[in-house]
Amino acid sequence: MPIRLPFAAGLALTGLVLAGAWGTQAPDAPAAEVLGSESPSAALTPTVARLQYGGGGDWYANPSSLPNLLEAIRTRTGIPVAAREEVVTPLDPALPDYPLIHMTGHGNVVFDTEEREALRRYLEGGGFLHADDNYGMDEAFRREMERLYPNRPMVELPPEHPIFSAFYEFPEGLPKIHEHDGNPPQAFGIFHEGRLMVLYTYETDLGNGWEDPEVHGNPQDVREEALRMGVNIFVYALSQRAP
Repeated sequence: MPIRLPFAAGLALTGLVLAGAWGTQAPDAPAAEVLGSESPSAALTPTVARLQYGGGGDWYANPSSLPNLLEAIRTRTGIPVAAREEVVTPLDPALPDYPLIHMTGHGNVVFDTEEREALRRYLEGGGFLHADDNYGMDEAFRREMERLYPNRPMVELPPEHPIFSAFYEFPEGLPKIHEHDGNPPQAFGIFHEGRLMVLYTYETDLGNGWEDPEVHGNPQDVREEALRMGVNIFVYALSQRAP
């Protein structure tokens, strides 16, 4: 699977510029000055935040997945991400500091009214939520998204959507990583003013492929597909940050 060469060639600089809004400034590349940003977020190293939610579902599933994904992002793109994810709740004051929040699990998900309001502020303010069904979260997640955005149903993303070519090319769209019910993988989204702000990956279980190899015994080529898609998601989320 090829990398989009024009994007990859300029990614070292692009990563620093993008990180000006979200991450540590490099000594020789004052990205925050380039972007005109004086946000406190500019002092943070960019990372993925794992979303801790209520309802009883195992929000902590796939513990080795995000560190492995972050390593892939750092080594393949040059974006200076942290080595570990952070854990946030919808009401965490630090929520706006993260370009991407990730949630997964096998069971129930519940957001109360205050949490839904906080998530709307985060998402409509430029944040990005990636939810990855780890088998069993689907019904609850769809219900909570309907409560969060009752007038914005999730729509399936076509293979031509830019998230499938943000860094690596996926001409057929979302890859299949783990078999659950034998159904094809699907990617769904919720948009705000034309910007994708919620990505839901279903019947693929990307996090399964991000985990350490011995956890699920996935072949290397399958893990590689999962990591490449994860890199795309992070790069796309970073590039879609609202001004």
